[in-house]
Amino acid sequence: MIFRLENIRYKGILKIDDLKIPACMVTCLTGESGAGKTSLLRLLNRMDDPDSGSIYYEDQLLDKFNPIELRRKVTMLSQAPFTLPGTIEENLQIGLELTEREKKDKAELVKALETVQLQKSLDEGAENLSGGEKQRLALARLLLLKPEVYLLDEPTSALDEEAELTVMSRFLEEVKREKGTVIMITHSKQLADICAEKRIVLKKAKEGDY
Repeated sequence: MIFRLENIRYKGILKIDDLKIPACMVTCLTGESGAGKTSLLRLLNRMDDPDSGSIYYEDQLLDKFNPIELRRKVTMLSQAPFTLPGTIEENLQIGLELTEREKKDKAELVKALETVQLQKSLDEGAENLSGGEKQRLALARLLLLKPEVYLLDEPTSALDEEAELTVMSRFLEEVKREKGTVIMITHSKQLADICAEKRIVLKKAKEGDY
C-alpha cells in the first residue's frame, strides 16, 4: 500500500478510521458534493494537514516529509489547472522549472501532447485554448514531471464523454508504463467504470466514515 490513513479527522469534513490506497493502480474517489474528496487529496501531499490521526506514505509518517519534497513525488492537478501567458511549450516547461527538473526537448513535449490528444503546435499561445484543451495541457505537463503519485481532481470535467475516455485511457496507459499511482476524483460513472481498479466512496463525515 502506498498510503495508509488511520483515525483521520479534518475540520468536520473527513472522518476516516482506516483506509489503504494501493500502489501502481488507479483509485477513483467518488461521493456526493461536500464529502471531502478534494480535502482528502490535499491531505495526501500536505497541502493541508489533518486535525488528528496519522497518514503514512510508503510506511513513513507523512508529517515527517518536507512538504516541497513530498509534492515532487505526490503531485496534484487541481480542478481548474493554471495556464500562464505565453506559448504551449513554455507552459509545458514551467512545471519542470518550478520543480527544479531538467527541461525536456521538443520531441518529448510533442509526445506528451499526442498522449492527451492535444493537436496544437508548441509555439501556439496557451491563453487561446478552450477549457478542455487547457485540461489536456495540464495533463501533458503532469506527465512530463513523472511523479510517483498523480492526484487528479476532476481532470476531465471540461471534456465530453468520448474525449474524456480516450484522453484518460491514453494518459493512464502512459502512467502505468512508468509504474505510477493514480488517485482520481471523478463524477463520471463511465470513467470510473472503465478506468478504476479500486473505488473509494466518501460520505459526509456526519454519516460516518468512507
